[in-house]
Amino acid sequence: MNAHFQELQILLVEDNPSDAELIMDALREAGLINQVQWVKDGEEALEVLFGHGDASAPTTAADSRRLRLVLLDLRIPKVDGFEVLRALRADARTRTLPVVVLTSSHDEIDIVRTYDLGINSYLVKPVESEAFIKTVKELGLYWMRLNKVPGETP
Repeated sequence: MNAHFQELQILLVEDNPSDAELIMDALREAGLINQVQWVKDGEEALEVLFGHGDASAPTTAADSRRLRLVLLDLRIPKVDGFEVLRALRADARTRTLPVVVLTSSHDEIDIVRTYDLGINSYLVKPVESEAFIKTVKELGLYWMRLNKVPGETP
């Protein structure tokens, strides 16, 4: 397994560089930045998760056991967030991986659709950057430090 991937615990799937920077700043403030990999589209996310053609990625989803959280935007290029989520939930190796949608969409249809596909949380990105940073910081701390996952020792 790739040594870098052993440390990876958060996969950030976000195409907007400004939003990604704010998210990374918040995770840095929470002391979680070294455990994050940022990808800019759904195709790249699937490569990281399932190793489709990327030599630096894990060879199978089983290698992604170190992943503890996916922060997923819905409106991303190449493969949208809904398809990434569908692939995650369709594979037994990633079915229980926590996924938090971070999106600008307030649309009820998106909320219902993502919950139907098995997300763990749906957050609308706050417009104000300080509120956004605070939200992501608390989100990261909750999912990485408080939430328990299957197979985790106390």
